[in-house]
Amino acid sequence: MEQKHLSKWLKMILIGMAICGLIIYAFVLPMYGLSLRSLYPEFSNRFWPWLIFLLLSGIPCFVVLVFIWKIADNIGNDRSFSNQNASLLKGISILAAADSAFFFVGNVVLLLLSMSHPGVVLASFAVEFIGVAIAVAAAALSHLVKKAAALQEQSDLTI
Repeated sequence: MEQKHLSKWLKMILIGMAICGLIIYAFVLPMYGLSLRSLYPEFSNRFWPWLIFLLLSGIPCFVVLVFIWKIADNIGNDRSFSNQNASLLKGISILAAADSAFFFVGNVVLLLLSMSHPGVVLASFAVEFIGVAIAVAAAALSHLVKKAAALQEQSDLTI
């Protein structure tokens, strides 16, 4: 597949992901929370803390989409293996690890404030595990892209 074609596909996928994320964070989560609040009025004091917590946990996801957009731009410009892509992947790794840590701490804090259930905290481990897996994968890719960029730079100098 040609670099520019791959870049366009990546950007279309990113736009789709951003639209899905906006729908989930702007409409689905608040509507679901409001329906839970109306079904269980005794838990209505938990609506805003949980909604704010979930909205804050989504911010790094959209920043990662911006980073991936920049990587797609570099791929389209035939700079797949560059130090800039390596640093963007490292940034994705850091954001994923930080978001996983934030999600874990936030769940524990909400549990200690009696605004959550232990089952919710246990279920959130799946989300945290996925975040850590993304962080590890992005860190490994960053390392590999940095090595490939160094090799490409050496190759360009010898020709």
